[in-house]
Parts: sequence; structure tokens; C-alpha cells
Amino acid sequence: MTDSKQAKHLPKSADEQINRLKSQLTGNEECGTTHYNLAVALMGKQEYAEAERVLHDAIDCSPTLAEAYVLLGGICLQRNDLEGCYRYNQRATKARAGFAEGYGNMAFVLLQMVDGKNPKEDEEKVDKAVNNLKKAIIHNKNFVQAYATLGTAYFMKGLVREGIEANLEAIKIAPDFPVAHNNLAAAYLELGEFDKAVAHCDKAEALGYEVPEKLKKELLPHRKP
Repeated sequence: MTDSKQAKHLPKSADEQINRLKSQLTGNEECGTTHYNLAVALMGKQEYAEAERVLHDAIDCSPTLAEAYVLLGGICLQRNDLEGCYRYNQRATKARAGFAEGYGNMAFVLLQMVDGKNPKEDEEKVDKAVNNLKKAIIHNKNFVQAYATLGTAYFMKGLVREGIEANLEAIKIAPDFPVAHNNLAAAYLELGEFDKAVAHCDKAEALGYEVPEKLKKELLPHRKP
């Protein structure tokens, strides 16, 4: 609960928050964190071009502000610029040693770059993604999304059992993480472990995840009356 005195100082809208942060910057233009917070507020209003400019100001003031590089990567992703997203997240890991989110994001981008046109290059991308995800997990053992993405990378390599283990690690940390349950449903189906596949499919749906219709149809004959 917030008392009335505190409430008077809370911004009532995104515009008020933006104006407040801009006002703070007039008195302290060298504060990278304030630039970063302003960029977050601008992104909330989908003012990406202005947010991008402010994020560069944040980095100029605070070169080790890894989160700013990640947001710049996110803006690149909005433009479907996967290479730009990768580069900014790479810079994030260089700006701050052990920055797990940067490694996880680089892996995600690498997997998105797999297009089936060059099998050797695709294999290299998946292997590189696996290495980045392992680094992410070393630096943050509770990085749920990294475990799930690692599972996806293993599936892409045909390592179904290893993919299952990675997703089971994810739900050990976050039992209600729906992506992992969906991944497990698909993996157990492939292995012919239908009861487990059905259970994880139902769990994913119960958690609000939109399970692919193809997966649900394939599981339908294996549901017990």
C-alpha cells in the first residue's frame, strides 16, 4: 500500500514520468541511469526513435550500462534487424562481465538466424547458441528462459533427451513457466511417452499458453477416455 504522502510524488501517467525524467536531466545531464529510465518510459509509449537516441546518451554517460545495450538490441529486433540485435547484446556482455541476459539474447538471435539454407552454417549457429546459453546459466543459475532456449537448441540438434533435461530444469525453477511445458509436450510426443506429453500440453494450456494446433491434434489419439 502507498500512503497519501507518497502518492503525491508518484507520476500519474507515462507523459508525467517522461517530463519528470527530462527535468532531472536538465540538472544532471551526465546521469546514465536517468537517460536509461527515460528511454524505458519512451519505449513504453512506442517512441522507439527517441528512445534509441536517449539510450545512446545513456551509454555515452555510463559505458558499462549493459541494460542500455540490451534495449538497443530490442529496438533492432522491432526492425527485424537480427544482426544489430546480436551486436548490441554482444556489447552488453563486454560492458559487464558475466551479464547473463546478454548471452541469453545472443543465443536467441542465433537460433532465429537458422534458416535451412546452409546446413553447416546453421549447425555452427546452433552450437554457438548452446555455448552462449551455458555461459548465461553459469552466470545466473536461475535464468529460466535460458534453460528453455537451451532445450530448443538441443532439439534443433536432434538431442531430444538433453532438450528435455534443460526444460525440466526450467520448471524446477519456475513450475508455472508455460513455454517449458509446451516444449516438453512436443519432446515427449517425439519419444512416444504420450502420458507425459499430454500432461505437459494440458499444463501449458492451463497456464494460458497457445499450444500449436498441430501438436494438440497429434496428441488427441493418445488421450485416455
